[in-house]
Amino acid sequence: MDWIETVIIAIVEGLTEFLPVSSTGHMIITQNLLGIEQGDPFVHAFTFIIQFGAILSVVCLYWKRFFQLDHTPAPEGSSTWQRLKHKYYFYWLLFVGVLPAVVIGLAAKKSGLLDWLLDSVLVVAIMLVVGGIFMLFCDKLFNKGSDANKLNEKRAFNIGLYQCISVIPGVSRSMATIVGGMTQGLTRKRAAEFSFFLAVPTMAGATLLDLLDLLKEDAAWATSHNITMLLLGCAVAFVVALLAMKWFVAFLTKYGFKAFGIYRIIVGGIIIALLLTGHSLAMVD
Repeated sequence: MDWIETVIIAIVEGLTEFLPVSSTGHMIITQNLLGIEQGDPFVHAFTFIIQFGAILSVVCLYWKRFFQLDHTPAPEGSSTWQRLKHKYYFYWLLFVGVLPAVVIGLAAKKSGLLDWLLDSVLVVAIMLVVGGIFMLFCDKLFNKGSDANKLNEKRAFNIGLYQCISVIPGVSRSMATIVGGMTQGLTRKRAAEFSFFLAVPTMAGATLLDLLDLLKEDAAWATSHNITMLLLGCAVAFVVALLAMKWFVAFLTKYGFKAFGIYRIIVGGIIIALLLTGHSLAMVD
């Protein structure tokens, strides 16, 4: 990968990370359009690692809420554990929410399923269409959220279960967790914000695993060029995601998912048609 390809992919990642259109799916499509070889361990790792760069924009934009402790007194008679949980409740909810992804994600990675899925642009296209059709109707199905419904352990865990669906490229982690939050009675805005927060430990873990795997397999990838591309990709994705995130929350709160559903169906449908007619997505050979 050269620096132009890196910047293009990172811009796509930053724009799509928080949109319910699948950032991983769009990066795979972009890599195919650019003619980047699929199946390369570094390309796989790059796809996940630069997502962490975009996710860090959550910490920057919502830093007051992300670094929060509950300093109100714990209920009288609380045990030491209950007092700790009361004080660090926000982080406890993130821990509970990320648990399903840890189990399912590790299983998918160790089985080789995740790498296979990352190499299949057809899977991405199919899931874009399937997810897009669902999004045309999900606002009517789940738009009954209320600010009175507070996030608790059960709701956080259930949202985490929905997040596991996004192990399939093209599903969209953002869509899965936001819809998961809406099924738990949260408003679109609160579901989107918890989706952002939950992405931080999820992608931090995925990034760490990918780096460890790269180092275990063959440290020869760690050339100055590749490391520079990773740092450049993370930086570009961070800046672009920072600009895109606030727009998305405002748009989603006001208009819902329908526009994103239509977009997914069009993009996925075009790719499926191209593949079924024997055309390559690569713009260059």
